Amino acid sequence: MISSIRGTRDILPGEVERWQHLERVARSVCERYGYREIRTPVVEREELFAKGTGESTDIVQKEMYTFVDKGGEHVTLRPEATPSIVRAFVEHSLEQALPTVKLFTLGPMFRYERPQKGRYRQFHQLNVEAFGIIDSSLDAEIIETAATLVAELGIEDVELLINSVGCPGCRPAFGQALLKALGNQVPKLCADCQRRAKMNPLRIFDCKVQADQLIIDALPHSIDYLCEDCREHFNKTKRGLGVYGLDYRVSHRLVRGLDYYTRTTFEILGHSLGAQNAVLGGGRYDGLVKRLGGPDRAGVGFAAGLERLVLAMPGDAGAITVPDAFIATIGEEAREPAQLLARDLRHAGLTILIDYEGRSPRSQMKRADRTGARFVLIVGGNELAQGEVSIKNMKTGEQDTLARADVGTRLFSTKPVQETPTLANLCR
Repeated sequence: MISSIRGTRDILPGEVERWQHLERVARSVCERYGYREIRTPVVEREELFAKGTGESTDIVQKEMYTFVDKGGEHVTLRPEATPSIVRAFVEHSLEQALPTVKLFTLGPMFRYERPQKGRYRQFHQLNVEAFGIIDSSLDAEIIETAATLVAELGIEDVELLINSVGCPGCRPAFGQALLKALGNQVPKLCADCQRRAKMNPLRIFDCKVQADQLIIDALPHSIDYLCEDCREHFNKTKRGLGVYGLDYRVSHRLVRGLDYYTRTTFEILGHSLGAQNAVLGGGRYDGLVKRLGGPDRAGVGFAAGLERLVLAMPGDAGAITVPDAFIATIGEEAREPAQLLARDLRHAGLTILIDYEGRSPRSQMKRADRTGARFVLIVGGNELAQGEVSIKNMKTGEQDTLARADVGTRLFSTKPVQETPTLANLCR
C-alpha cells in the first residue's frame, strides 16, 4: 500500500461536506462585500516570496518548498497567497481593469513544518485582499468582513485582537527601543529569537517558547512609538469598529508573522481550539505592491486557515446532504419511467437517488433507509399505468399517492429551511 505523504491528508466523504459548506459561506460573504474571485498558480518564482513574505520570516527561512525545475529556475510551492495576488495585481494591471480592486481566493498552500492538529504541510486558505485605499474605514470594513465570515460559519467563543505596528517612518524607533529593552538578555532567548533580534526585532513577539515569555512580556509596545499619522489611523480604525459594534482587545503582542505588515494588524481567536487558536488574521501592507515592482498602492487583507475554521465550526455545520427522495421501482417496466422521473426532479434542483440493480422492494426500502432519504417514491404497479407515484415519508411512515407532475411540489414544500447565524458573538 502506498500511503499519503506526511503532513498531507485526504478529505473524505463525511468530512468534505463541512468544507463545501465553509467554501459556500466564504464565497457568499466575499461577494456581498464586493470581492471578486482570483485563482493564482500553486507554483511561483522563489524570489516572489523572498521579497514579498520577507527574508526574516520563519516561512522563508525554514518552511518553503523550493526546488530547481528542469529549466534551471528556482521555484516555490506557494506558502501563502498574498504575494501571488499582489503579483497578479501588478502583472495584469488590475487597477485599470477593475473599478475597485477587491479580490479573494481559496486554495492549497505548502509549508514544511511539524504537522499537528489543524496544521498540515499542505493546508488551505481563504485570502481576502483590497488595494488602493489608504483610509482606515477599509481596515474596519475588512475586519467586519472577517467577523461576518466567522459568525455565519456558526463559530462561537471568539475574540478579536487588534494592534498597530506603525509604518517605515516610525517603526525603526520602536525596533531600537526593543533592542535597548532587551539589552544583555538576548543570549537568554531561544535561538530563533536571537536570530530575529538581528534581522527584525518585531519577530520576537512571535515566539512561543515558554521560557522566553517573561522577557517578551516586559518589552515596549508598538502603539507607544507610533507617529502622528499612524496613531490617527489606528484611532480611526478603532472608531470604525465601534460603528460596527465589534468588541475588540488591543494586544501589543500582535505583530503577525510576516514582514510586509504596516499599521493595522488583527486576529480572531477561537478559544475552543486550544493553544493554536487563531482562526484568521491579517492587516495592512501598504508597501508590498511597490516592493514587488508595482505602483505605490495601499493594501489590506486577511487570511483564514480552512483547517482551523473546519475544526472551530459547530458539529452540525455542513451536514451531509440528505437526499430529497429515493426512487424504488417495482417490475422491469418501471425502470425507464423511474429514470425519467429522477432526471426531471434533479433538473428541478432536488437530490434524488434511484435503484439500478433490480433489488426486491424490501431491499430497496432498506437501502433508502440507509441513505437517509426524506421520502421514497415508489414507481410501478397500478400507479404506473395511471401516471401516479406512491410517496412515503420516511420520518412519519405516512404514504399516499400523487400525480407524477405533483411530486416535485411536494418535495420542495417539505425541504427544511436553514437559519443564518448572527454577529452576536463579536458584537456588544
